[in-house]
Amino acid sequence: MKLTALEIKQQQFEKSLRGYDVSEVKAYLNLVASEWEHMVGKMKEMEAQLDKMDEKLKHYERVEQALHETLQTAKDSAEQKLVGAKKESRNIIEKAEMESDAIVREANQKRQQIRQSILRLLDRREEIIGGMKSYLEMAQESLQHFSRDDASLFSLPKEDAGHSGDQEEINRKESTSTKKRSQKKEEQPVPPGAENLDDILKDID
Repeated sequence: MKLTALEIKQQQFEKSLRGYDVSEVKAYLNLVASEWEHMVGKMKEMEAQLDKMDEKLKHYERVEQALHETLQTAKDSAEQKLVGAKKESRNIIEKAEMESDAIVREANQKRQQIRQSILRLLDRREEIIGGMKSYLEMAQESLQHFSRDDASLFSLPKEDAGHSGDQEEINRKESTSTKKRSQKKEEQPVPPGAENLDDILKDID
């Protein structure tokens, strides 16, 4: 049963013989009513404070929930970014590996093409050298055959001393011409680049 201060003050008791003093009872009831009213006020204040505390607690709970959601969102976003970065890095590495393989293959193909070209040039060089040798051998043979004078058809008869000087001049000119032909044969030019051909082949291998 919930009592108020007014109900306590107005409370009536049955009168009986040799009972309590009425004035003392009323004074005590007034004191109890005042204390009760004070306690009720305190309780209301405490209830109001409790309501405020409940509101603050709910506010803090909402803030905590928002922070938790924010942290979870940030965590999810960071994980997604990390996964994306790892995927992108793998794609970059794979692309770089593919490009490097393509570059190596292309370099090997070019190396083979250059090697084949050099081999063809060497074969052509050998063909040219063989042709030149054949031509020079034929020319040498023809020259030797032409220079032989078995029947002494190209020798002048010996006459007087006045003509001996002319014969010596002719012999000297023939000797000079023969030496020049020999020098030209010895100074046969080497095809350009042939002297460094072995070094080129070593570098390619």
